[in-house]
Formats: sequence, C-alpha cells, structure tokens
Amino acid sequence: MLEAIRRESAIVAPEEGCGLLFGDADAILGWTPARNVAAEPERRFEIDPAALFAAIRAERAGGQPLAGYWHSHPSGDPTPSRTDAAMAAPDGKLWLILGGEFRLWRAGTSGLHGRFAEVGIEIG
Repeated sequence: MLEAIRRESAIVAPEEGCGLLFGDADAILGWTPARNVAAEPERRFEIDPAALFAAIRAERAGGQPLAGYWHSHPSGDPTPSRTDAAMAAPDGKLWLILGGEFRLWRAGTSGLHGRFAEVGIEIG
C-alpha cells in the first residue's frame, strides 16, 4: 500500500497527491487516491469533496470505515505543516504524509501545531 501511494504521488508531482485511508484507529486496511482540488496544488492539498462524501456515504451504508487521509509533501518533509493543522479537525483521524519517507499522525487537540501526535507505522 505504501509503495502504491508513493507511485501515485510521483504521478501527480510536483503537485501534492492526496486521498483517503480506510480501516480503523488501529489498522489501515485500504486506500484510494483522490483529485487534489486546492487552488495551489503545488503547495496545498484539498481532497475532492465528491470523493470524500462518497466515502462517507459508503461507510454509512456498511462499507469500509474512513480512517483518515494521506497526502504528499513534494518538499520531502513528512511533518504536518501549520496549514495541515489549520485544515485538520481534532477528530482522531489518521494523516499519512509522504515526504522522503512516510510518517503517520493522529489529529487531536494537542501535539505538533496543537493538532498532531505522531503514530508509529507497523507493517504487517
């Protein structure tokens, strides 16, 4: 899954790639790319609302739960930016960020920029 996200991000570079993560708070079981509809996709990401709403509707109908979001930082730094923090709801969702490496974060009410706590990635 991580390599597939890396390939998808390379396809859209130099824009930020983005998409959805499925599973639960303990395991990411799937992912999908989404169109980045940000006004400046080279500097920011905004997941296409149609993809997000479709995932929420599918979850409510018994589909895979939406565990969080992924996006790339073409700059190479997988640390959430202040812009990421301003966009993130403190809802416990996971944020997987690809820079030169992957790092996983959980959106909450404390931590980096007052919003993100890093979560270890275990591949199994």
